[in-house]
Amino acid sequence: MASSFSFDSLNKAQREAVGALDGPVMLLAGAGTGKTRTVTCRIAHMLEKKIEASEILAVTFTNKAASEMRERISGMVSKKAAEAMTVCTFHSLCVRILRGGIDRIGYKKNFSICSHGDQVGMMKQLLVRKGGSDEKVKPDTVLSEISKAKNKGIDLQDMKDDYFASLAVAYNNELRAQNAVDFDDLLLLAEKVLREHSDVREMFRQRFTRVTVDEFQDTNSLQMQLLQQLVGGPNYHVCVVGDDDQSIYGWRGAEVANILQFEKFFPNPKVIRLEENYRSTHAVLHTANSLIRHNLGRREKILRSTRAGGDPVRIVAMPGDDQEAEFIAEEIMSEKGAVGREWEDFAILFRTNGQSRKLELAFRERKMPYRMVGAQSFYDRREVRDVLAYAQLIASPEADVPLLRVLNAPNRGIGQATAVLATEWSRTHHQSVWQALCDPFFTAELGSKSANAIQDFVALIAGAKNRIEIAKENPADVLHGLIKEIEYIPWIERGCKTDNERQQRGEGIHSVIDSLRKSCEKGKSLQKFLDASALASEKEDEDLEKKQGVTLITLHASKGLEFPIVFLVGLEEGFLPHTRSIAEGTKDEERRLLYVGITRAQDQLTMTYCATRIKWGQETGCQPSSFIGELDDEYLLHTTYDEILGAAPSTDELDNFFGNLKGMLDGG
Repeated sequence: MASSFSFDSLNKAQREAVGALDGPVMLLAGAGTGKTRTVTCRIAHMLEKKIEASEILAVTFTNKAASEMRERISGMVSKKAAEAMTVCTFHSLCVRILRGGIDRIGYKKNFSICSHGDQVGMMKQLLVRKGGSDEKVKPDTVLSEISKAKNKGIDLQDMKDDYFASLAVAYNNELRAQNAVDFDDLLLLAEKVLREHSDVREMFRQRFTRVTVDEFQDTNSLQMQLLQQLVGGPNYHVCVVGDDDQSIYGWRGAEVANILQFEKFFPNPKVIRLEENYRSTHAVLHTANSLIRHNLGRREKILRSTRAGGDPVRIVAMPGDDQEAEFIAEEIMSEKGAVGREWEDFAILFRTNGQSRKLELAFRERKMPYRMVGAQSFYDRREVRDVLAYAQLIASPEADVPLLRVLNAPNRGIGQATAVLATEWSRTHHQSVWQALCDPFFTAELGSKSANAIQDFVALIAGAKNRIEIAKENPADVLHGLIKEIEYIPWIERGCKTDNERQQRGEGIHSVIDSLRKSCEKGKSLQKFLDASALASEKEDEDLEKKQGVTLITLHASKGLEFPIVFLVGLEEGFLPHTRSIAEGTKDEERRLLYVGITRAQDQLTMTYCATRIKWGQETGCQPSSFIGELDDEYLLHTTYDEILGAAPSTDELDNFFGNLKGMLDGG
């Protein structure tokens, strides 16, 4: 059948890829090289060559990527052919396999799939049964270790931690008893069914004679084994598409070896490199290429720009993170005004969530719209909401919502049942929950342990309130003292899975206290600070991608996206490369992460590093990232915050300024 693409619209490497329909094929698709278009044209070409649509399978990682690919294919082929193809994620493919063959390995065909919430509920019960219900072991921590073991093919009883191993075995038995599977089981059991039952394996091999896997650098070893069961010899009609230089999910179990050693799995593949980049200027790509060549053992490829020249890549030394945030906000405002850009043309990329904090503040102060991607907004974070709830209580103990939020955070012996009783009492007596807690008739109905715990809580909050209102102490000092007294930080840290998370939680808490202190220095009351925070944290219902404004995004979440003007912040040793990567020997992956960041920029790229940063409420000295020294200087402009601020405006800038001013005066 005819499809709506022409070979003439493709470059030489893309044409070769679209024409290579047989045998194992690996498309090494560099950043911005038209990968999705090439893959969809290749699938359309299969139909022209009379391959049945129903025999075509394309596997992606996310539902979003699958629906985008489905849409692109639908635009090229008939509706009937598009519907007959299978374009899905690894997990949904495994559900299909298991619906057809899970009874072979002792399950009933009507198995159910456990949601994350179900898993947590099940693990909570097991922790109670196995004596780990104290707060030291969190269900998510155990589940995450079980997930890693399943994906690495480790037998659950052989997990390193004996206690976790016993929980894992009990958890799996519980799943089996309920004829249920979790997300990792989908992959694990589907691979097992195909491997152990040749008739099921043959059925699927005949069903899907042409298999395409997108984002192949993100596959783990279990997904690779599944693919080997699914694709049979001697022809091995499989096409994998990816870029080892953009493999940044090793911490999630992705195996870059799958793409580096593809020949080990499928013999004599045809390797086609897509190196013509349609996204970025030559200056940006030259800088990216000069960085990534420092990774050893990679698949050699050099991105070539279809756009000559371009502005130099700026590397700006900043005195501190306040100046970094303010400089970027000011520059975006002036660039938008001078050149007539949209807010959405700008993106700020960072390594860790905590780095968005100062940027968010700088944008808010200037009433600039922004959208957060791939990072929780600062005000959505649990520790931030808890500390703000304590601040609200000190200002006004009558507020029920913050009171109920922190009544037992940290644990102080006021359980859920007591909270429910207090809420019901307050409703019956038309009082606030605080008044119920202060009412001796209410506490008389409780056991002595709960009553004493409530008395201590009331004294704590009332004491803090008096220190501000009567003793006129600084609200930031009072809040800081309270958080310390209740040992909030050690409590929240006990629930953290990683050192990184512990650090972020601590920094979040110090950030709130720091902001309150600055607000007080400007003569604002505690209530004014709380009102500003509440407005800032108001949730917006619409989908993130429908939101408008400058994009604030983590480097990990930026993969696959592109922006005309990019600011990449925090190019410091310990941030990028991250301290952990230096200890664990994963510096190559950090280099790939920076490469991904650089190749997001279409027209302009600015990278910044600071001499000092506020960490844990303390000013800490920073070293420039070792990666900066690896960049080729040909298209780099090294400058400093002071140099840029001290520079006289250029003729173009003055012309733009006076042109805009004249336009305003003329009413244009």
